[in-house]
Amino acid sequence: MKSFFTSFFATLAALLVFCFGAAAVFFLMIGAIAALGEKPVAVAKGSYLVYDLGTRIKDAPEQMEGLDELVEALGGEGQRRLQLRQITRAIEAAATDEDIAGIFLRGQLSAGGAGYAQLREVREALAAFRKSGKPVKAYLTYALTGEYYLASAASEVTMDPYGAILMPGLASQPMFFAKAFEKFGVGVQVTRVGKYKSAVEPFTRTDMSPENRAQIQKLLDDIWGELVGTVEQARGLEKGAFQKLVDAEGFVRPAPAIAAKLVDRIGYWDTVLDELKADTGRKGSRETFKQVDLKHYSKLVSNDGPVGQRLGAHKIEVGARDRVGIVYAEGEIVDGDGRDEDVVYGDKVARQIRQLRLDDNVKAVVLRVNSPGGSASASEAIQREVRLTREKKPVIVSMGHLAASGGYWISTYGDRIFAEPTTITGSIGVFGLFLNFQGLTNDKLGLTFDTVKTGHFADAATVVRPKTDEELALFQKLIDWIYEEFTGKVAESRKLDIAQVREIAQGRVWSGSEALRLGLVDELGGLSAAVRYAAAKANLGDKFRVVELPRKKQFAESLSEALEGRRREQAVSGPFGAFLRQATAQLQLLGRLNDPKGIYARLPFELGLN
Repeated sequence: MKSFFTSFFATLAALLVFCFGAAAVFFLMIGAIAALGEKPVAVAKGSYLVYDLGTRIKDAPEQMEGLDELVEALGGEGQRRLQLRQITRAIEAAATDEDIAGIFLRGQLSAGGAGYAQLREVREALAAFRKSGKPVKAYLTYALTGEYYLASAASEVTMDPYGAILMPGLASQPMFFAKAFEKFGVGVQVTRVGKYKSAVEPFTRTDMSPENRAQIQKLLDDIWGELVGTVEQARGLEKGAFQKLVDAEGFVRPAPAIAAKLVDRIGYWDTVLDELKADTGRKGSRETFKQVDLKHYSKLVSNDGPVGQRLGAHKIEVGARDRVGIVYAEGEIVDGDGRDEDVVYGDKVARQIRQLRLDDNVKAVVLRVNSPGGSASASEAIQREVRLTREKKPVIVSMGHLAASGGYWISTYGDRIFAEPTTITGSIGVFGLFLNFQGLTNDKLGLTFDTVKTGHFADAATVVRPKTDEELALFQKLIDWIYEEFTGKVAESRKLDIAQVREIAQGRVWSGSEALRLGLVDELGGLSAAVRYAAAKANLGDKFRVVELPRKKQFAESLSEALEGRRREQAVSGPFGAFLRQATAQLQLLGRLNDPKGIYARLPFELGLN
């Protein structure tokens, strides 16, 4: 027995030593990476600012600096992410930075990496950079729509000899679950207002309704027209020339691309690399060309003031205490509070706006909206704070890729609303979606239910039987009331006749350019334009700070979420993985429909990049 306890405690001691040792190594690694992240970025004179097009663009600031570096150090695959303001302000700063000789673009956009509204703001920053007289060079292999849209702003576009421009047009291909639900005994009932409010169609139909098809076609035509028009103007093409080419070629190979003036030349990567070495004074050197990654360079750029400026390795204080606050509403709008990224929690965002309202140093607020909508009650909680804040200081709304339905609900009371031509907005409508599992539980699983209740509608929210006609009428009455509130708020805030609002509502989605024509937005422009307008409205001049919400998360929380996210992303790949992700995303929507009354103001479909 004595030898047993001796062995037991020796083993226990060894385990404790190992755990403490592993923890020490782990935290030393964290400290080393953190120190690396704090090390000043060196910019050699004559360097090119390198922008990896595979960088995922987010509206809200990164939750924790150095997270990707740590994940990579632990054997994971870091996900390149940058905030939109970081990208545009870095490009602005580079235009006046004597150490930066030009910008070089390469890489491929990641799936879901950015919306066209975000890409347009980046593209405009690139076009403005060219006016400084410095070159913007791009190297393309297989360029999808988003990549070529950005690259078309370059002064020189080189294509790989075996590359291609894959920009045949836009398409939307929603998935429908009605037959699958029928097979599994899942029933679906809906209430809605607005003939274009088609968010329920994937669960009730096997194809698009005529109204939904019409609105999607118009939206795609508007967005595609903006993309094509921009490309044609940038490349000096006649109107209609690009459409004619892509309809004839589909995927544009190097020779047709040269002939059509879509690219300037064909070249291998090693040739381009040698030329960049020569441009930066390293011709014949074994070193690569002088360069600085945009992500690293952005850390040298001030977050304050109207225009990005490089401050060097040491922080320079801005004298003014006055601030412009930016609140990011990015993702599905849901009730309650939480810490998930890409989710707009109604209570949380309302609290953030209230925080800025009560801060006397914050002189103006910018609400950046990139959301398809969601819960009606959560949207109203956010809108309430917008209205209260507007009584004390300017509230400017900047619409990103999406600001539709509930996303428009929270936007409509802004003092001024900015949108990009490719922004998806409107969708002023309401719906209710009610699932029941009677067929699944009774017929397939053999489960039955019985009920005792104290009121006529006490079990109206049940999911084990369909709603009665009387119950559906009750919910429809509630939907009608919410719709009347929604349209009334739009009429009041936008100073439009209620009949006009009802005409352009009906749940229909509009592009930003159409929304401007209809009076739903005030001006075309991006987040930078909205911040400058807010500062001017508050008479702040050029001396102001910027405070952004949400703030960064705690390290352990961000690390856990990042590692878990990468495990999910790497689970299934290839064509089947893409199919599975689409189906999962659509079904996850059901899980985010958590409005207590079952009433939703949400975009009627998903529209991704392709």
